[in-house]
Amino acid sequence: MEQRFDTKTEAIRHAPWRRLMDRSLGRARSVPTMLSLEEQKLYHWLTAFWADGAGAIVDLGCFAGGSTARLAEGHRIAGLVSAIHAYDRFTADEDVKQSILYKQGLSPFEGNDILPLARDLLAPWGDAIHFHRGEIDQMSWEGGPIEILVMDASKAAETMDRMAEAFFPYLVPGRSLIVQQDFLHWSQPWVPVQMERMPVHFTPLAYAPRDTVVFLCTEAPDREALATARTAHLSDSELVAHLEVAARSFSDWGLEQRLRDMIDGLRANPGKRRAYQFRKP
Repeated sequence: MEQRFDTKTEAIRHAPWRRLMDRSLGRARSVPTMLSLEEQKLYHWLTAFWADGAGAIVDLGCFAGGSTARLAEGHRIAGLVSAIHAYDRFTADEDVKQSILYKQGLSPFEGNDILPLARDLLAPWGDAIHFHRGEIDQMSWEGGPIEILVMDASKAAETMDRMAEAFFPYLVPGRSLIVQQDFLHWSQPWVPVQMERMPVHFTPLAYAPRDTVVFLCTEAPDREALATARTAHLSDSELVAHLEVAARSFSDWGLEQRLRDMIDGLRANPGKRRAYQFRKP
């Protein structure tokens, strides 16, 4: 069992999803998404080739279902029976509808509620997907172990802290992955800071452009570790100090400049802790 796991971990380090053909995404390709093509293939590969049913697949911030569809198609191919949980507010204003949904081929529709749309788009994967509507940072998890946790709702430092406290304790050491979708997004510096503050608990395994870094859970964080990892209360200088450490840590990955861009973004937006508040330096 231990050797099997080591082999799987080594496979992730070599980014095997890059060898997938575009058509391997199957029906998921028709579901609108903001993921890059490589990120889409990563999501698909993780459920098709990494996951073995050790826990649930949890997608925090699925929007209209794009990421969930890629996970679900891999899940289907692998023949897994574990549940997929899709969390979101399931709303979209007119600007978002115009810039994302309509541009990817969906017909215009009235209102801001996109839960019916998400249900329709994800219908091909049937009862495997469970929908959770609301503010994710106000929700809890009672579904047992989590095998793959996708974090794509860390748009505010406090939101991310609360999600970590609700979901991280259910990760299984050596068996669970966190997919940090916005790890390198210049307007969300708290994401790499939180992970940098838990080096004993999470080990980075792989990077998929544009912004995603995958981590292996090596030790499940307890309440004390999660409290220590909180970022919302940190000062700008404390965030910068942690980002400097992260930049050095990821220099061998060729990602140092991306993290230094975050430092520049933070310095240009002092005191801001929500992504929408950031303005390009």
